[in-house]
Amino acid sequence: MKYSRVFINSMAYELAPEVVSTSELESRLAPLYKKFRIPMGQLATLTGIHERRWWPKGHRLSDGALAAAHKAINETDVQISDLGAVVYTGVCRDQHEPATACRIAAELGVSKDTAIYDISNACLGVLSGILDIANRIELGQIKAGLVVSCESARHIVDITIDKMLAEPTMQNFAQSLATLTGGSGAVAVLLTDGSLGLKGARQHQLLGASHLSAPQHYDLCQWGLEEAGPQLYREFMRTNGVALLKEGVELARHTWTHFLDQRDWLVEQVDKVICHQVGSSNRRNVLEALNIPEEKEFPTYKLLGNMGTVSLPVTAAMAHDQGFLKSGDQVSFLGIGSGLNCMMLGLKW
Repeated sequence: MKYSRVFINSMAYELAPEVVSTSELESRLAPLYKKFRIPMGQLATLTGIHERRWWPKGHRLSDGALAAAHKAINETDVQISDLGAVVYTGVCRDQHEPATACRIAAELGVSKDTAIYDISNACLGVLSGILDIANRIELGQIKAGLVVSCESARHIVDITIDKMLAEPTMQNFAQSLATLTGGSGAVAVLLTDGSLGLKGARQHQLLGASHLSAPQHYDLCQWGLEEAGPQLYREFMRTNGVALLKEGVELARHTWTHFLDQRDWLVEQVDKVICHQVGSSNRRNVLEALNIPEEKEFPTYKLLGNMGTVSLPVTAAMAHDQGFLKSGDQVSFLGIGSGLNCMMLGLKW
C-alpha cells in the first residue's frame, strides 16, 4: 500500500482518570500468591508495568471517544461538514448494534453524506481505521475522516481476578497474566488530504503500509463470552502468552521485511518507531528481532499498561508532545494484534 496525499493532522487523546497500581492488583490476588508461593512484585517483574488507568464504573465508551474527538476538532478547527467518514475502532464498544460510531457522529453533528461505521481488528483497530480512511482520501472520495476509539479494562480485569481466586490453578494464572496488563484510554485521529488549511502544527504524511496475517494462530488470545449457567453468560479473556510472543515476533519479522522492501528503506533509514504497547518482554523481543535499537522506540507501557487499540496512537501523540518525534523524521508504526495480524505504517513526521 502506497499513499501520496494522506496526512494525519491530529492525534488527540484522553487518559482514564483512575490510577491502578500493579501492587493493588497483586494484593487482591494475595490468596493465590500464597497458595503457589509467588512473591509479591512478580507481575511487575514479568511485565514491566507498574500502573495503568481505568475509567470510573459505568463510564460510557462513546463518551471517552467523544472527548478525544472534540479535542481533535478544537485543535484543528476542522469543519464537521468536511468529515466524510467517522469510524469507531475499539475492541470495547457500547453495544452490538448500532455501530458505536453512530452516537459519536450524532453528537458531533456530521452531515448526512458522512459514512459511519465500526471496524474491529483486535489491537490493530485504530491502524485499520487509519488505512480505511486513507484509502477513501487517496481515491478522492472524501477530504477528511475521523478515527476514534476508547478502551476499558476495568470490567474484564475484575472478572478475571474473581475467576483466578475461584479457580486457583497455575494454568489459569498463566493464561490470565496478559489480561492484568490492561489499561484504559481514548483517542481520535484526524486524517485529511492536506487541502483544508487547518490550524495546528501537525501535517504528518502517510507514505505507505504493509499488512501480513497468520490466522492459524486465531486461538492464542481470545476475549469473548462463555456460558456461566442457564441463559447466563459472562466475559472471559485468556492468552497463551508464550506462544503468542513467539508467533507474533515471527510474523513481525516477515512484515518488517515486506515493509522495508515496499518502502525501499533500510533499517538505518527509519529514524523512530512507535510500537503497540504490551510489556517489557514483548518490547525487547520485537526490537531485537527487527534489529531496531531501543533508543529509537518510545515506551509508555510502564505507566499506561496495554490500552488495546488506543496504545499505539496515544504513544505516538505523547512522543510528539515530548519532542521524541521531530518534524522530518521517517517514522514507523509497528502493530501486532490477536488473530494474528501485523500492520506497519510508514510516515514522514
